[in-house]
Amino acid sequence: MPTGLAARDLLAGRVRRRAALAAVVVLLCGLTLALAYVNKARCAGAPFDENGRSTVFDIAKDSDVCYSDIQFLWLGRDINEHVFPYLGGGITRDGALVGGAVEYPVLSGLLMWLGAVGADNDAEFLLHSALVLAPFALLTAWMLARLAGRAALLWAAGPPLVLYAFHNWELPVVCTAVAAVYVVGALTRYPLRTRGILAAVLLGLGFCLKLYPGISVLPLMAYVLTGGVERDRDQSDRDFDIRGALLVAAAAVGTVVAVNLPFAVAGYEGWRASITFQQLRQADITTNSIWYWGLRPMFAQDVQSEAVFQQVVSIASPMLVIAAFALAMWLGWRRYLMTGVFPWVGVSGAMLCGFLLFHKVHSPQYTLWLVPFLVLLEVPWWLIGSYLVADAAIGIGVFRYFYSMGSGTSVDLMENIVQFGVWGRASLLVVLFFVFLWALPRGYRPVPPPVPRYDPGDLVPVA
Repeated sequence: MPTGLAARDLLAGRVRRRAALAAVVVLLCGLTLALAYVNKARCAGAPFDENGRSTVFDIAKDSDVCYSDIQFLWLGRDINEHVFPYLGGGITRDGALVGGAVEYPVLSGLLMWLGAVGADNDAEFLLHSALVLAPFALLTAWMLARLAGRAALLWAAGPPLVLYAFHNWELPVVCTAVAAVYVVGALTRYPLRTRGILAAVLLGLGFCLKLYPGISVLPLMAYVLTGGVERDRDQSDRDFDIRGALLVAAAAVGTVVAVNLPFAVAGYEGWRASITFQQLRQADITTNSIWYWGLRPMFAQDVQSEAVFQQVVSIASPMLVIAAFALAMWLGWRRYLMTGVFPWVGVSGAMLCGFLLFHKVHSPQYTLWLVPFLVLLEVPWWLIGSYLVADAAIGIGVFRYFYSMGSGTSVDLMENIVQFGVWGRASLLVVLFFVFLWALPRGYRPVPPPVPRYDPGDLVPVA
């Protein structure tokens, strides 16, 4: 085993190689982001109508698969009027947002407003938004490379980033979720409780962007409670860090309250409208969920049956999501009892799978939420490849399906592709739920206990 100067040289070499790999990953991520922007920008550009909408958008958004929510929402949310979000407006009885209200949590609304600064049309809004969002993807790539090595290329150069980087405002929320893992896993010079609290703040910020990082707070609490990987093996199982776990919860909740309170006070109706909008959203053909494609055909095609269907979904969906969360935590705790370490990242990934599977809305860009877990945990590559194929069937096929319906051409082929994507993705989410719970972090190898050395003089003859 190298010692002294040789050991330091070996360590320095590893540090240099890791830094070089991270630089390559970030560079490739930048190139992928450029390709992602070009892909969406095919739907944007002159000529524009009187509202600054690219006339090509309505013609090509589905047929050329260049649709993005960013460009679409240039109109309809007063973004084109540069209205600061949430402080005014609200939601009408039929679910339409008016007066600057938007359907996303407040930090995403701020990013939407920021992307519109200086923009006079949807093409400029798309470009400015891409410039705002891109640094979050690059930072995510760097953190994943530091945590998981070459597997980070799945994020930096994979198909999901091309398809969805600028489809919606997902990159900042993914960044906060990965940053929480990075803080806990990489900044080990600081006490676990300190890292847990900082990670909880990041997850709270993520909740204020797109909600889903809030899922990870409970697993993080369990990780801090049980002492993480630093736990002394001789420590009593009852010697839990209850105070640390409660501080993690308080940090997450406090962050969410601190971010939301100014908006709720300054414009309650506009702030509350984003929550009401999501509550009113239905499981329809645009949601890509198992509810629409699996449960809806069991109901008659009339208004009354549609209302019953939506009511069933509104009850069953949250109940199943909560059940999936409880199952993930229970299985995670069982693994803790077996290994001595609570798998908070794996449990977080499993809970996300449960949410994606059972939530009434499963937008294509949600794949960006899942990719970091595929990078951070030792998931078989064949399973990752299978999921990406199913995802592409949705991410590309659903827009071609909409185009076929709108153009009057046969929809059979594209509907079959969409259904393949929906059910392929759903079945793989079930598999990933359990794989995440038992997968080791990438790059982790259990270290065998040292072989004890005995001095010959310590040996006692056996009579």
